[in-house]
Amino acid sequence: MTTVLVASDKFKGSLTAAQVAAAVSAGIRRVSSVPIVSVPVADGGDGTVDAAVSAGFERVPVTASGPTGEPVQTAYARRGDTAVIEMADVAGLVRLPGGVRQPLTATSRGLGEVMAAAIDAGCTQLVVGIGGSASTDGGAGLVAALGASLLDAEGEQLPGGGAALERLDRVDLGALRSRLESVNVTVASDVDNPLLGERGAAAVYGPQKGASPDDVERLDAALAHWADVVEEVTGRDDRHHPGAGAAGGVGFGLVGVLGARVRSGIDLLLELVGFDAALAHLGPDDLVITGEGSLDEQTLNGKAPAGVAAAAAARGVPVVAVCGRTTLDVERLREAGIDAAYALADIEPDIRRCFTHAAALLEQLGERVARDRLAHKTTRSDDAVDTPKGATP
Repeated sequence: MTTVLVASDKFKGSLTAAQVAAAVSAGIRRVSSVPIVSVPVADGGDGTVDAAVSAGFERVPVTASGPTGEPVQTAYARRGDTAVIEMADVAGLVRLPGGVRQPLTATSRGLGEVMAAAIDAGCTQLVVGIGGSASTDGGAGLVAALGASLLDAEGEQLPGGGAALERLDRVDLGALRSRLESVNVTVASDVDNPLLGERGAAAVYGPQKGASPDDVERLDAALAHWADVVEEVTGRDDRHHPGAGAAGGVGFGLVGVLGARVRSGIDLLLELVGFDAALAHLGPDDLVITGEGSLDEQTLNGKAPAGVAAAAAARGVPVVAVCGRTTLDVERLREAGIDAAYALADIEPDIRRCFTHAAALLEQLGERVARDRLAHKTTRSDDAVDTPKGATP
């Protein structure tokens, strides 16, 4: 019998990945009795911890510093000695008070505090998703939270933020190295930007975090100085490492100071949440349903639906997507391994309702997918049920 595997990311601003899976599954069950397996997925950005918890990890609450230093309630996900940690939820743009950007002073310290909490609780394998950051501090904040001393010429600890790195005189990594002696850190990221220059952390991502052209120039120079000091103490230069510029340079702090390994965010998360194991049982007669809120060109650059589709295509399993909206045409979808996209905007022109009534609308899309793709397995029908008007293609 055909099996349906629902492996969608969240619909940002409306539904978690688990809620998306539940709604789509409910719609399918209106029409068909085929077995449905739900594996909520993420790519290392916001929703990563939720996806891990849905896969059976334990949610561990933590109080840590937000991007401007205020305490926030966050969590990591734990299974055995493995912790999945999400930067977006502790030090991301969503944690800025009032949404006000602080490009020069926002810090990654909270991420380091969550990592420290996981290590102190006995976790030795840390998976760190670094999407959605609010800071451009080269990971200096997280390094300090893990025990490093970042000192100015007077021997005082530097305050948080990328601009403060201008005053950095020396770094003491003794306490940090002791804490991480038996810990392996893996970074979940699909960004390959270097730390500095026109493709660097400040130039590419600084403006998204409120940086003016002058701020970008200042931050790039401060990050270059940070890289010089780190090289002096570690004997290695990782400023050009692919992904060093990710998350405002947090990639550099994790790789250059902690010796972390970088892996594709979606590949790593698919493995952790059990998607690969579920997919191994499927074949050409089955169906994978993936998706996210906005299916667009960014999706094709390492986002969860692209990773799901690529993995399914490698096994010859057909894939369709559900989404809030899509800007991809049929050709681009099929290049990504997606046979069709079903969008909320196709059945509800009011964008506000697409957010406020996303679950109910997704049930309708799930029903439409079942009618289109599982017709030969249909076991019940109800002519009174509303059917969506359209899908792409």
